[in-house]
Amino acid sequence: MSGHSKWAKIKHKKGAEDAKRGAVFTKVSKEITAAAKDGGGNPDTNVRLRAAIQRARGVNMPASNVENAIKKGTGELPGVVYESVVFDAYAPGGVAMLIEGLTDNKNRTTAEIRNLLNKKGGSMAGAGSTAFMFTKKGYISVDKTKADEDALMEAVLEAGADDFKVEGDSYEIICDPTTFEKVKASVVAKNIETQTAEVTMLPTSTVKVTGNDAKNVLDLMEALEDHEDVQAVHANFDISEEDMAKASEG
Repeated sequence: MSGHSKWAKIKHKKGAEDAKRGAVFTKVSKEITAAAKDGGGNPDTNVRLRAAIQRARGVNMPASNVENAIKKGTGELPGVVYESVVFDAYAPGGVAMLIEGLTDNKNRTTAEIRNLLNKKGGSMAGAGSTAFMFTKKGYISVDKTKADEDALMEAVLEAGADDFKVEGDSYEIICDPTTFEKVKASVVAKNIETQTAEVTMLPTSTVKVTGNDAKNVLDLMEALEDHEDVQAVHANFDISEEDMAKASEG
């Protein structure tokens, strides 16, 4: 869990910078279009689309961009057809990775991701060779200063959360994807701000990495996240706060 929570914080800090570059808008637009194509343009009946729209709001994407992305997915506007891709890979230090993306050219994206992995000390793995190390879960983190522990724990467990724990300076809430919206609503109902709230792939176990390996893993994660076809990168690393701080400085 620690690897996921620490990376989520890094991404949270980078969010404003990414939004300025417009990079995150492109990724969210792709996800909205793909979700609308697969499940229709109504977020009330399309959970994936609803989550993508919430992500768009979180990065302040203009409503017109969201609307156009939905229309491209439903065919009301001409647009590119995106294919979902998943890559199993390994990072330095034996860290398992699961890379999810959307692309209009699978062969190109596969070659680019393989090249990026090789450059950064990682390697592509056979299909399914790391996927079994991750489980789909709802994940919510809250800054400890933003909520009372007992009140938050009671609310989310009552709403159906599977686990509640303290991780560093945050509270972490884990739930089944089917109860995610209800658990998140219980947090929102108490006017508690979340750091991260998403359905994601969490590792079932972690690999501790230190020193140069820690820096190299984080460099690789960031490089993959920056690729325009990559929607999410999951990894089972565990890096100490000290090594995380050193790597972030570098």
